Amino acid sequence: SCGINAEYGGVDKLKARCEELALQPRGTRGESGGQTGHTYDISNKHRLGYSEVQLVQTMIDGVNKLYEEDLALQKKQLEFPTIQSTHSLVAKHVTKERWDKLCKHTTKTAGFTLAKAIACAVEFDNQHCGIYAGDWDSYKDFAEVFDPLIQEYHGISADAKHTSDMDFSKITGNVNPEAPVHSTRIRVGRSIDGFGLSPGITREQRVGVEKLFSSASKKFEGELAGTYYPLTGMEESVRQLLVDDHFLFVSGDRNLTVAGMERDWPEGRGIFHN
Repeated sequence: SCGINAEYGGVDKLKARCEELALQPRGTRGESGGQTGHTYDISNKHRLGYSEVQLVQTMIDGVNKLYEEDLALQKKQLEFPTIQSTHSLVAKHVTKERWDKLCKHTTKTAGFTLAKAIACAVEFDNQHCGIYAGDWDSYKDFAEVFDPLIQEYHGISADAKHTSDMDFSKITGNVNPEAPVHSTRIRVGRSIDGFGLSPGITREQRVGVEKLFSSASKKFEGELAGTYYPLTGMEESVRQLLVDDHFLFVSGDRNLTVAGMERDWPEGRGIFHN
C-alpha cells in the first residue's frame, strides 16, 4: 500500500476512480485505522492471480495517475465556479473579484476554503443562502462574503450586535392549549474555541470535542445528570429508537454531505439524554 494525500473531490469520487485503476482507498492508518483529513492508504484491489511485479506496477501507475488528476482538480477548483443556485445569496455576493481574492486562502483552525464554504450553492440549484462556515476563522477570513450575506439574510446593519436576554418572566402568554401541538423543543448550538464547526472540523478535532463533552457530562448532577450515547458502537435497536423518537438525526442528507458535515460518519458523534 501507499499513503498519499488526495482531495479528489471527495471520498466517493476517489473510491470510484481507484476502482477503475484496480486500487482501493482505505483509512489513514490502514483498513480499520480511521480517517484523517485527506490522507488515504491506497492498496491493490486484487492480489490473487497477479505477480509481485504486476501488483507493484499497478500501484505505481495508479498512484501517479491519481496525483496527476488531483493536481489538475485542485487547479480547476481555483477557477471561478459555476454557481447552480443562481438566485442564491452566494450567487449575489461571491463575485469573481471576491473569489479571485479569497479562493487560495485556507483557514488556520480547520484548513477551510471559500470553495468548501459555497459547495452547496455550486452543487445544487435550490439554495437560498448556500454557504456554510467551517470554523470561526471563516467569518473573519472570508468577511467580504460572509458579512454582506449575513446582513442581507437577517436584515441587520453592519454594526448590529447580538443581545442576550434569558429572563423568561418577560414572556407573555402561551401556545393555545387547543392547538394540535404534539411536542416542543428548543434547539441551541454552541461552538468551542479552537475547534472547527461541522463543515470543516477535522477528525481529530471532532473526537476531541466528543471526549471533552463525554468527560464533562459525567460530572452533571441532579436534574442535569444523564447519559451520553456515542454513535460508534451503538446497538442498532437503540439507534433506531432514538431516531423514531426524534432525538437522533440520521445520515444521508445531500446538503449535509456536500457541505462536509458527514465526513467520518459516525465517529465522534453522539447524543446526551436525560
